[in-house]
Amino acid sequence: MAQAARRNSTAHWQATDLGHHIHPFTDQHALPGQGVRVIVRAEGTYLFDSDDNKLLDAFAGLWCVNVGYGRKEIAQVAYDQMVQLPYYNTFFKTTTPPTAELGKVLADLAPKQLNHVFYGLSGSDANDTICRMVRHYWNVLGKKTKKTIISRQNGYHGSTMASASLGGMKAMHEVGDLPLPGFVHIMQPYWFGQGGDMTPDEFGLKAARALEEKILELGADNCAAFIGEPIQGAGGVIIPPASYWPEIQRICKKYDLLLIADEVICGFGRTGHWFASEYFKIEADFMTMAKGLTSGYLPLSGLMVSDRVFAVIGGDKAGELTHGYTYSGHPACCAVAIENIRIIRDEGLVEKVRDVTGPYLAKRLKELHDHPLVGETRNLGLIGAIELVKDKATRKTFEPLGDVGLICREHCFKSGLVMRATRDTMLISPPLTWTKANVDEFITLTRKALDLTLADVRKKGLL
Repeated sequence: MAQAARRNSTAHWQATDLGHHIHPFTDQHALPGQGVRVIVRAEGTYLFDSDDNKLLDAFAGLWCVNVGYGRKEIAQVAYDQMVQLPYYNTFFKTTTPPTAELGKVLADLAPKQLNHVFYGLSGSDANDTICRMVRHYWNVLGKKTKKTIISRQNGYHGSTMASASLGGMKAMHEVGDLPLPGFVHIMQPYWFGQGGDMTPDEFGLKAARALEEKILELGADNCAAFIGEPIQGAGGVIIPPASYWPEIQRICKKYDLLLIADEVICGFGRTGHWFASEYFKIEADFMTMAKGLTSGYLPLSGLMVSDRVFAVIGGDKAGELTHGYTYSGHPACCAVAIENIRIIRDEGLVEKVRDVTGPYLAKRLKELHDHPLVGETRNLGLIGAIELVKDKATRKTFEPLGDVGLICREHCFKSGLVMRATRDTMLISPPLTWTKANVDEFITLTRKALDLTLADVRKKGLL
């Protein structure tokens, strides 16, 4: 009995993990002194670690557990499919029933021009696929110089060599000598951090017109596409001003660039719409999806392709699409996605986020504006951010940027709350099943963490 207890102890799992597991986005050298958090189970919106501490998950795993934890109906669907047909590939003119059915489900949900889907397992490989499809599209049309894809600073599009090149995060570029040739970045539509004295709409136009400036610099005949998250997620939940996306679309049409909407984070109800493209009225040629597609229960991604693009890459001049993955259209993953979407639809989670919990979260977040550290709060549905600043009036940040956010993140964990920190911005992305009571609990725990952070900041002489 004592030996079994040791095997299941926190120390056992920490030592086992440390001996073999290379963690993503982690300073491996610092890990032994810090130890890892061992999560052992989850229920609804709560996580439980190996010491039986209860944590309110305000981040839905990693932006993805939209229907919450512990859905037995999803587990049952996965089991049933694995018993009937656990796997078969979709190469060589083959499909499976869940693969085919999910394609129809997604086409019915997506904006009207997006009726074709290519499957992968992550947002990273979906965006990697986009890079090949974009170049293939222009090659088939005989415009072989149109190669460069333009994206944004601090945009996040994945972690493969190509998708990390699409993204605009310098720290990621330092690992692997990125970006690869053919990827360039323009300013982000981050009014709070970069807007200065401009109104949000003025700044939105300025940020969008940076795309036109880059196209003119490179030459329109060399520019293939623009990619952007409707709301930049990992970059700090940057919600662009209303003027931004209409201007981006005008520029793409003027210079004949394909438009890519990365909905990996925003999709499947996160914003109170099935896709944020609906809210911003984005008419994309490609749309990436993952995360909320299965609520993280099994890995799956989809790349939605517009009718006009498919007419070219699926046309008589295109030839074979020599691209694919072993697990493209995996039947168990597709079956889970279908059940996950059914739950979102049948429980009215999208409408609930739009009409009830999203507006209520916005109201409760505004109450934090009286806190000395809070410079701004923002959200659309159940994705949001809390900006921590040194001077609220001037929006001046702390130096070095990022330290206060990490202090706050640790106080969140100690207080029983999971939030993510980007720079000194605390990020929110909870399960769509949250109730008003969950929002209230979140605000109480957040205020506690902010107060503890303020005490540390003052003790360190940073304020």
